[in-house]
Amino acid sequence: QVQLMESGGGLVQAGGSLRLSCAASGNMFRMGWYRQAPGKQRELVATITIGGSTNYADSVKGRFTISRDNAKNTVYLQMNSLKPEDTAVYYCNAENWSLNRYWGQGTQVTVSS
Repeated sequence: QVQLMESGGGLVQAGGSLRLSCAASGNMFRMGWYRQAPGKQRELVATITIGGSTNYADSVKGRFTISRDNAKNTVYLQMNSLKPEDTAVYYCNAENWSLNRYWGQGTQVTVSS
């Protein structure tokens, strides 16, 4: 069973920055972040493949940067210019080579105005 260990998150003022990290217990094909705000569906934030191909939600392009350290099976999400609408629980997601998906427990990000 793949385990994902998330860290980072917290409370920040609008315009500030936060960095999320997620370490997987094994080598994963694709890793990324999703988020879920109260009363809303979970949505994609960004993903990155083991080869470095990235995909971003339009709402975070130019503000968030996803990266990974393949040697550590870890994905990072650098979040800059945060807005109150970025407030959500952020979930790490990982897909193995069979495209089975795994989820982290979630970490709260709160952006105050």
